Amino acid sequence: MNSRRLLTFMGVLSLGVFFALGGSLELFGNQTGQDRPLAYLLDVDGTINPALADYIMKGIEKAQANKATCVVIRMDTPGGAVTTTKTIIKDMINAALPVVVYVAPSGSSATSAGALITMAADIAAMASGTNIGAAHPVGGQGEDIGGTMSEKILNDLTAYIRSIVAKKGRNAEWAERSIRESASITAKEALELKVIDVVADSVPDLLDKIDGLTVEKRGGTLALQTKGARVERVIPGWRFKILDVVANPNIAYMLMMIGGIGIMMELYHPGMIFPGVVGGICLLLALFALQVLPVNYVGILLIILSLILFILEVKVASFGMLAIGGIISLTLGSIMLFETEESAMRVSWSVIVPTVAAVSAFFILLVGLVTRAWLKPPRTGTSGLVGEMGVAVTDLDLEGRVSVHGEYWNARADGHIPRGDKIRVLRVDKLLLVVTRDLSA
Repeated sequence: MNSRRLLTFMGVLSLGVFFALGGSLELFGNQTGQDRPLAYLLDVDGTINPALADYIMKGIEKAQANKATCVVIRMDTPGGAVTTTKTIIKDMINAALPVVVYVAPSGSSATSAGALITMAADIAAMASGTNIGAAHPVGGQGEDIGGTMSEKILNDLTAYIRSIVAKKGRNAEWAERSIRESASITAKEALELKVIDVVADSVPDLLDKIDGLTVEKRGGTLALQTKGARVERVIPGWRFKILDVVANPNIAYMLMMIGGIGIMMELYHPGMIFPGVVGGICLLLALFALQVLPVNYVGILLIILSLILFILEVKVASFGMLAIGGIISLTLGSIMLFETEESAMRVSWSVIVPTVAAVSAFFILLVGLVTRAWLKPPRTGTSGLVGEMGVAVTDLDLEGRVSVHGEYWNARADGHIPRGDKIRVLRVDKLLLVVTRDLSA
């Protein structure tokens, strides 16, 4: 019996030692993982817009706060807004840690704005089977920008990217060609022309290949220590997904208009609930979008002024002058809403014209209905009884009772009116109706 107990004890002890060692090995493994360098991975898959700039900025801030060795932006984009591109490049240049832009996976491209961001990175990398270039600026609808404006934008963008690319030690001449001639090259060609620094097959392969490279940052020269680094991916949350949709200037503008109209309808007709709820949601989404868009507050004030003028037109008889002022103010505010020369970041005329027309028509219709209501005689209350017809319920010898609209009233007449005769209300004296016989009956 004792030997059995001893064997059982030894077995339990062995299991305990086994699990303890296993737990110790697991903990040791975690400690080893924590000792490895940390790299943050941001994914850019779509157009360059203000929501994406916000995502990249917050990703860089998070990486800096957690003392990461670098940030890797894995990119596949057809391009986007120039102003947003410059914002992203500024965030990358001013980051305290190295920012690596990696065009991947195979089949991806960094065209237009994406090419500029890649060439401005501390480390520019591409995967095999990708391409870069075609950075010639176009309008918001993809159209060519002609005339003096085109030359102005080209010269500004060329000088901007040449200064950055030359400082990074890359091919500034080809960077200019990509803008002026829409030149585009493969990953292999980009490496040979010194447009990029590395060609890598995957993120781990990239981190191994850039290990030991040095970059110039605000604090001086930094040597990357990325070999075998842990990769932590920054996954976009619901905030980014919502902002990615509503940060389009046209959508933000429409949300603002719908929100304003919905709130005013609720104020005109309290208790409708639906317009107020929809208007409130749309207005909040518009304000959410405006925090990342280049807003001109004069434009917002003009739009608010237009709504005030429309409201006053309903309350004050101005013979349409306030409504005309509201239409002009709304049009100017819509044009000036976003402070930028870039057409992609302004509200399109194809949105402004129908929106201003719809809002104006709505208020003109509302003014018309209110005016008609003013001109109509009262239909309710004691004033609404004047001129109405009724029936004498009793004989009226100076005083008696009559029925008007199915209601019984005490009445007074100048003479005798037999019971059942038609009467017409002349006036209301407190709660007494002054009536006369309706001779047309």
